[in-house]
Amino acid sequence: MSFTPPASFATRPTLRGTFGMSASTHWTATATAQSVLERGGNAFDAAVAAAFVLHVVEPHLNGPGGDLVALIRPVGAPEPLVLMGQGPAPAGASIPAFRAEGLDLVPGAGGLAASVPGAVDAWLLLLRDHGTWEPADVLAYAIGYARDGHPLVAGAALTIDRVADLFRDHWTTSADLWMPTGSPPAPNTLVRNPAYAAVLDGLIAVGSHAKDRRERIDAARREWMTSVLPRAAAFLRTPHRHSDGRDHAGVLATADLAGWSASVEPAVSTSFRGWRVFKAGVWTQGPALLQVLRLLDPLDDDALDPSTPEGAHALLEAQKLAYADRDAWFGDTDTAIDVDALLADDYIAGRRALIDDAASAELRPGAPEGRAPVLPPLRTDAGVMSAGTGEPTVDRRGQTRGDTCHIDIVDRWGNAVSATPSGGWLQSSPAVPDLGFCLGTRLQATWLLPGHPAALTPGRRPRTTLTPTLLTRGEEVIATGSPGGDQQDQWQLPVLLRMIVGGYEPQQAIDAPTLHTTALLDSFWPRTWTPAGVVVEDRLGDALVDELERRGHRVRRAGDWALGRVSAVGRDASGLLWAAANPRGMQGYAAGR
Repeated sequence: MSFTPPASFATRPTLRGTFGMSASTHWTATATAQSVLERGGNAFDAAVAAAFVLHVVEPHLNGPGGDLVALIRPVGAPEPLVLMGQGPAPAGASIPAFRAEGLDLVPGAGGLAASVPGAVDAWLLLLRDHGTWEPADVLAYAIGYARDGHPLVAGAALTIDRVADLFRDHWTTSADLWMPTGSPPAPNTLVRNPAYAAVLDGLIAVGSHAKDRRERIDAARREWMTSVLPRAAAFLRTPHRHSDGRDHAGVLATADLAGWSASVEPAVSTSFRGWRVFKAGVWTQGPALLQVLRLLDPLDDDALDPSTPEGAHALLEAQKLAYADRDAWFGDTDTAIDVDALLADDYIAGRRALIDDAASAELRPGAPEGRAPVLPPLRTDAGVMSAGTGEPTVDRRGQTRGDTCHIDIVDRWGNAVSATPSGGWLQSSPAVPDLGFCLGTRLQATWLLPGHPAALTPGRRPRTTLTPTLLTRGEEVIATGSPGGDQQDQWQLPVLLRMIVGGYEPQQAIDAPTLHTTALLDSFWPRTWTPAGVVVEDRLGDALVDELERRGHRVRRAGDWALGRVSAVGRDASGLLWAAANPRGMQGYAAGR
């Protein structure tokens, strides 16, 4: 048996060229990034400009009050770096304080779930240290779309429609911003956000008298952290409706903002089939992909084919083990696991030995370093849903509620970036009327369980699902990623296997049918799991589905083109650049020459 060949038809070509390549989840962001490259900017200038445009054109998927994780590889750097744009829990966000509110979970919507917003400061840090453009030039694209208008994508219109009653009855400032006529806007309605345009104008104005570019960017960062965000925090301290159906006041304070800034840190990595695969640390879910690759690496090529029952089963079972470790061991607290222990040869071998021909219906975390795992209560019933829906991702029936955002860029000099911005969705919390955005809800990824590595802890980062990927092999590089909450690395995995093992072109690999497991603890409110659950695209075929079910998997069909939001750019061994983007959802695009 050989690896399943790619389909004879691809939805679009794998782009190739020598100048520069951009790919993202929205055509306007891709066009913006490519415009910056055409005007002499580098990959980091392009990423920052595109990211601020995404705040405007995908407001249901990310916002300036959100967060980001990126992997950046400046030309000549020995290894990529992690751009860390995830702020910590506020001082007032403690387990006792939330328990006193009558909560057993951090709400999925509302100001109580707001961590320190990290996205804007991180993007400006990237611009300062690795970009070349002035803040005024980088922000001009987003200011133009916010002030002059942009056609509202269908996903944003659908999201507003779903939360219209919440906006009318409780979050009236959000209704004023997103439903100015009193009704949800139709797709392609020209929408404007002059308040956010004014905020960005203000970031530029504060640096107008600075002597150099670095000082102008630092002035914008100070203005954001010490003037703009405190106004948002103050607004959310008025009690408002949360996803538990009750009103609470936010706890984010000015002091929480004053003591934090974005940073860079080393990436973690492993080897797979001659490539070095880089991820962010265990404060993200990224190392789970490294563990999956280690579990799968010794298998024959044929056994890694996602289009066969044997390959699909192996992927699912390996991922279930890795995500059980994620759910027991990942976080930003002292009890979190060290990546070296997670990827140690003897530990990986012991975990691999648990995979057999039958689907496991258990959550089976390991005991690295001999420590007993700590797990929260396992919930299979979502209960009553109110006031938002956690992360806007794919639900457990495979139905798309939206995703988050992603950007990949490589330039002619060899700089590369893979970035996943998210949070601050328009359905996260009430819009701040004079700012034009809301704050995020990343704290819902923490547990109100003392001693757990992902426990809610003041001053510590919530464990995030944001997980971009960067791979290197000599002078070759691949920058890739996907929206999708818990599915982000699950959707990247089949693409990487088809490219690295199966020899697919990047666009062929992205187009190919995919699947993911739901047998993990959902990172978003209301934190459920589905034992042995699998969601598949129908194009994988009846024979594969039947065999998975025979092995004990609980399979849900999602439709032909429903799962996966992967985009990717790269540089091959000859120096040729390439790009590919996801066709699902009909808004992600790649561009380049």
